[in-house]
Amino acid sequence: MFSEAIIIPVIIAIIEILKGLGLPKKFAPLVSLVLGMLSGIFYLDHPELKVRIFQGLIYGLSAAGLYSGAKNTLEEVRHRRKYVK
Repeated sequence: MFSEAIIIPVIIAIIEILKGLGLPKKFAPLVSLVLGMLSGIFYLDHPELKVRIFQGLIYGLSAAGLYSGAKNTLEEVRHRRKYVK
């Protein structure tokens, strides 16, 4: 069985695939949350459902934030390079 740490990159990859297939960018965080909850419910093995849902929400929020943070950082770097040259 895979480590739980792989859930976040998998969610990000699925979101990127869905965006490539036409998912509007504004719905990406919502889909990330849903995928996180589903992964928590069906993948994690904690005996309590509410704990699995909560952990799934954390994974979905982390995936959305990780993607958003990386995207914003890259945009800032590109913006600064544009004005430095």
